[in-house]
Amino acid sequence: IVNVKETGKTLMVYADINSLKITELGSARFLHDGGWDSSKRYFMVAANNSNRIGVIDSKEDKVAAVVEVGKTPHPGRGANFVHPKFGPVWATGHLGDETISLIGTDPVKHKAQAFKVVQTL
Repeated sequence: IVNVKETGKTLMVYADINSLKITELGSARFLHDGGWDSSKRYFMVAANNSNRIGVIDSKEDKVAAVVEVGKTPHPGRGANFVHPKFGPVWATGHLGDETISLIGTDPVKHKAQAFKVVQTL
């Protein structure tokens, strides 16, 4: 997964050197860094200047969601844990304030919370 930062495009690049394939996805402008959800299927990437998190489905090669979060989400790895009410979540802080956004990451067992901000701490 390669983020082409300011363009809002993510490239899915496959490792088979004999049959190199690149899939281009449009997600959110100002992509930065990110990290995997606990299942290692979804890549959560901060688009920090647009106050969004792009959710890339690496199995289906598509954008699963673009989540509106607070101002300037931290462009880093994030943290995964199981919330007692919302199930698996991915958490990230924000640059310049003390809030932490928790985003649900289980579209199978917690469909109503999947790829939405379920709590702000």
